[in-house]
Amino acid sequence: MIPVSNPRPMPRNLLVAPLVAAALALLGGMQARAEEAGTLLLRHGGGAPVAAPRLAADAAITVSGPTARATITQAFRNTTSDWVEGTYLFPLPEDAAVDAMRLVVGDRVIVADIREREAARRDYEAARAEGKAAALVEQQRPNLFTNAVANIGPGETVLVQIQYQQGVRRSGDTYSLRLPTVAAPRYNPAPPAVQEAATGRPAPDPVPDRDAITAPVLDPARHAPVNPLTLSIDLKAGFSLGRVESATHAITIDAPSERERRIALRDGATAADRDFELTWTPAPGTSPGLGLFRERVAGADAVLAVVTPPVAAAQAASLPRDVIFVIDNSGSMGGTSIRQAKASLLVGLDRLRPGDRFNVIRFDDTMETVFSDLVAADEPHLAQAKSFVGGLEARGGTEMLAPLKAALRDADPEETGRVRQVVFLTDGAIGDEGRIFSAIAEARGRTRLFMVGIGSAPNGHLMRHAAELGRGTVTLIGSVDQVADRMRELLAKLESPVVTDLAATFSEPAEATPTALPDLYRGEPVTIAARMPEARGTLTLTGRIGGRPWRTVLDLSQAEDGAGIGKVWARARIGEAETARITGRMTPEAADAAILRLALDHGLTTRLTSLVATDATPRRPAGARLARTDLPLNLPAGWDFEAVFGTDQPRAPAPAPILRKAALAPTATGSLALPQTATDSTLRLMLGAGLLGLALLVRGRRVAR
Repeated sequence: MIPVSNPRPMPRNLLVAPLVAAALALLGGMQARAEEAGTLLLRHGGGAPVAAPRLAADAAITVSGPTARATITQAFRNTTSDWVEGTYLFPLPEDAAVDAMRLVVGDRVIVADIREREAARRDYEAARAEGKAAALVEQQRPNLFTNAVANIGPGETVLVQIQYQQGVRRSGDTYSLRLPTVAAPRYNPAPPAVQEAATGRPAPDPVPDRDAITAPVLDPARHAPVNPLTLSIDLKAGFSLGRVESATHAITIDAPSERERRIALRDGATAADRDFELTWTPAPGTSPGLGLFRERVAGADAVLAVVTPPVAAAQAASLPRDVIFVIDNSGSMGGTSIRQAKASLLVGLDRLRPGDRFNVIRFDDTMETVFSDLVAADEPHLAQAKSFVGGLEARGGTEMLAPLKAALRDADPEETGRVRQVVFLTDGAIGDEGRIFSAIAEARGRTRLFMVGIGSAPNGHLMRHAAELGRGTVTLIGSVDQVADRMRELLAKLESPVVTDLAATFSEPAEATPTALPDLYRGEPVTIAARMPEARGTLTLTGRIGGRPWRTVLDLSQAEDGAGIGKVWARARIGEAETARITGRMTPEAADAAILRLALDHGLTTRLTSLVATDATPRRPAGARLARTDLPLNLPAGWDFEAVFGTDQPRAPAPAPILRKAALAPTATGSLALPQTATDSTLRLMLGAGLLGLALLVRGRRVAR
């Protein structure tokens, strides 16, 4: 029997997590190539170089109809003779409801509690100081988290298992699931120097937590990828499946039945350097049932309705459009990303029609418009714009606020005879998302904002929330091969009449989200989550399609059983409160109170709450040094290291290089701790032998039961 500090029901797959970690480590080749010259040495806090713990991860995801439950197991391996604390910056889906964490140290399992953020950090720091095993998961952004693990013993492997719930996305007949695997480096604007000079007081920092969202990044020219990931998905769609595929990774697919698929990475372990995306469609001739689900939680029913309005049989005459294309050509867009962005913009220009008007804005740490105002979409103007786009190169920082405001600025806000649209192409690698959201809410007017996420690891939180605030849609393009199809889908939406004046009415009392429904474009579903004493009565949806009334009534008693819907509802309500705080619809105090209540009631990690696990017994000997370090990250696939960090990086082991000022705004110290190298072949052999022994020991105990 494994001792448990805080006994709770435990998922079966936790018991085999050590085997998962051992298998990942024993794959060996990836980690060995990743440290070609030996152990990765990182400078932390200005002290002596510290050997970074090695990390391997496993993701196991179960899709049940409209929701997905994920278990992420992270294995931290200390290959040194010191006691170590490691901090790892990692991404999750922007709508992930993180609700559980367990820490496995030897034969002990410590179950985490959800607490207010400051209280959780105090508990973690006290346990760290006392030499106890401890782990702390904090949300830095809705899609960006840090995991700190303290007192990892010499030669020891510690496991941290994190669980979350999320909704499955749907567009038309295509369902999708996305798993981010690497936290891309972010540009963090510095406080305005002009304001500081004028007032004599320090200007507010647009990214006050810049240190928390910054981690060491490996140069792929000097290091092969680290942090190997294995992945398995149990897909239970709830209907007969047709096409199941991934545009981002090579996968294997097993089909136990018409309604279920089991997916794994074809190569076993892969580098954590790009988002994983899985899409699936119904079998030909199959029409999935009504998307209406419920879950009984804590004496109430959580309801999820996903309904796609029909395409109008007779579309209204399309209005001419004013389209402003904004393209990010900052350093983070170097490599394949800038090619994807330019190709996407050129497709957009080709789809403009006579009577449309347009302009193009490009930005890095400066901005430039092709024309002084909107111009007709005729051949001379289009040729000039295409020539401008063709000459763009990636360089500099990502100052997004000014070009966004310029694109949203509307010279004729009362115009009703034209449709005004902004198409914004970027990887979203910034740290000041709050300023962007505030600007959209303040200046959107009649404009619709369409976000196009570029590259292998776009900032999903920025993309989706900006599109929601801008009453548009988000399109993600991960490779040049996807440009034509995904831009065609986006442009069809831009050219199609929207479903407007949407409203939802429950016949029985319900707490529903979103409180204000967005405009919809062709193929976009209405998604509503609600909590009510009992799922009964009706939900009535109304709107206008192509100028004609549309109405549908759903019988809530016909809802199918679903899993995790209560978590999805609570996470959506928290997101609404955050938006209300940013846009001024709620005071910060009222928003924080609502977020904290929802987080504590539903056990969720948020900006105000964290998961903390601490052991009861000290492990580190009194007086033994605790080395602290941040784990290194891969550069996202397709990024150009020199375009992001500059060309003046030293090529031999040396102190951490200074960031190029034009590429990324400096941290408080003005530098980024990039890894240095040494030799560790002996430790690698010991690692393999030790983990093999661990695997055999666990297997023996299971057989003995």
